[in-house]
Amino acid sequence: MSQQNPRCAGTPYKTTCGGQALIEGIMMQGPEQRAVVVRKPDGTLDITTTPVKKRRGLAALPFIRGIFVFCSSMVNGVKALMHSAEVSDDGTGEEEELTGLDKWIADHFPEEKAASLIITLAAVVGVAFSIGLFILLPTAVTGLIGLFWTGMPLWFRAVLEGVLKVAIFLIYLFLCSRMKEIHRVFEYHGAEHKTIYCYENGLELTVENVRKQPRHHPRCGTSFLFVVIVVSIFLSIVIFTPLEIENTWLRMLLHLLLLPIIVGVTYEFNRYVGGHDGPVSRFLRAPGMWMQNFTTFEPDDAMIEVGIEALKLVLPKEKGADRW
Repeated sequence: MSQQNPRCAGTPYKTTCGGQALIEGIMMQGPEQRAVVVRKPDGTLDITTTPVKKRRGLAALPFIRGIFVFCSSMVNGVKALMHSAEVSDDGTGEEEELTGLDKWIADHFPEEKAASLIITLAAVVGVAFSIGLFILLPTAVTGLIGLFWTGMPLWFRAVLEGVLKVAIFLIYLFLCSRMKEIHRVFEYHGAEHKTIYCYENGLELTVENVRKQPRHHPRCGTSFLFVVIVVSIFLSIVIFTPLEIENTWLRMLLHLLLLPIIVGVTYEFNRYVGGHDGPVSRFLRAPGMWMQNFTTFEPDDAMIEVGIEALKLVLPKEKGADRW
């Protein structure tokens, strides 16, 4: 019988360690380390670790810290995703040449600086796309409807915006889950969740133990995005309706201005419901957990091995230092 690793087993507790699924890999982050583990075409693992800076000052204050966490997660996530795409490439495809702004950056900056700028640009574009698709587009659509239905009540417009936001989000997740490449990424997403659950249950991190765990996790990024949409719907109803804000462009501008508040509130909401197991918390996180039916799938053993390796690399030296 194998001896249990004391850092992987013991009294169960909720951990602050979390991760992100990549192309043929997983990124995990703990209180001290961030690790990116990618399965290379030859079957071996490419491992990269980076120390994590502790948040201080404004970045550690409730509601404000969520904004910093969101921004750093986007940048680090895009960086890890680009790295995983490069490492997992088997070389059978044609090498893409840089074009447009990417080529201009590469031509005018040193290689390391250019890579950093391209990653930052990709993160900004990703955020802008999400804002445009899930927040601004529904506002524009309801504004267009308002041109034909001039007597549409503002409360109904706010509700309709909310319905469109949720519908677009669900359709987007469904379509992504049907793509072969993304489906495989979502399998790694399941491996990430199952590995964390195994650790939180105080079990030794083995493929057998991890495989038995559920793939839905209450502190998932899918739940975070869903709550962002719900909070934006709530603010639209309680702010735009009483103030009688009808102008579509003004509504879009206010949505953008409210976004930092929405992110901050959502982060604290997820911290609370993810750290409690009462009936109220289970009810509040139920929609986000259901959404994970689209973003997580059962992984194979090779994927689970990647998740185990990534989590082991970020566990803190002092047991319990990662307690939620």
